[in-house]
Amino acid sequence: MVPVAVGAAGALAAGGLAWSLFESQWVELAERDVPVDGLPTELHGLRVLHISDFHLGTVSFNARSVGRALDWAAQYELDLVAVTGDLVSRRRGERTLRAALTRLDARHGTFAVLGNHDIAETRDPFSSAADLTGIERTGARLLEHDSVVVEISGRRVQLVGVDPRRQREPVARLADPAADLRVLLTHFPDTVMGLTPGAFHLILAGHLHGGQICIPVPGGKIRLQHVHEPYWEGLFDLPVGTLHVSRGLGTSFVPFRFFARPEAALLTLTGRE
Repeated sequence: MVPVAVGAAGALAAGGLAWSLFESQWVELAERDVPVDGLPTELHGLRVLHISDFHLGTVSFNARSVGRALDWAAQYELDLVAVTGDLVSRRRGERTLRAALTRLDARHGTFAVLGNHDIAETRDPFSSAADLTGIERTGARLLEHDSVVVEISGRRVQLVGVDPRRQREPVARLADPAADLRVLLTHFPDTVMGLTPGAFHLILAGHLHGGQICIPVPGGKIRLQHVHEPYWEGLFDLPVGTLHVSRGLGTSFVPFRFFARPEAALLTLTGRE
């Protein structure tokens, strides 16, 4: 009886590992309408591709997941692309990153911020800071606690990026009150804790991977990392603006996902009724 039980447990564990490897590259390609307070009529229908947490350079299926997301995104006419950090986990992923960013095509630009893995502030002992010198040659603009304004349909759209090395510095001071739409790119969702209402209309974040490895329970799931985070994944209507948290495309530390599929999201901005 004991050998049978051990064999069954082993088969169950092997099946779980196989599924987790499969799920790590089973990208959810989501299309979401995002209500934004005060959105000018000219910007209704604005399309923003939000992707995050590539974690390139590790032994994983991360590059495959990123490739699938980009294949999907290529069928749409995008207005903007936002990439919210943890681009690489190992320096050897930098070439793959540059190739991926080159594939992104948006009428008004691709904008990215760094995450904690990019600057080697992580528990991963093999992590090293990324060298993204010349990344602008890929067509992407890296926002390191600065901003850029683009004109779309006669309206001014400001994109502001948080540098994780300056996470504690006030970011609301970078907001341009004259901009018709203010979008904040940050790696960490808890950046919203330090914002004041009205500074930004839309906040895009990543970092949490939706928990990456979760245990399903009735009515939800138990996440095995970042257990005290208030904003895990998806859309949140907050007093400081609309927050979208991406589950990201890659994995960190282990190449598995369980009940936390990788994700790329096409956000279509709408006015709030």
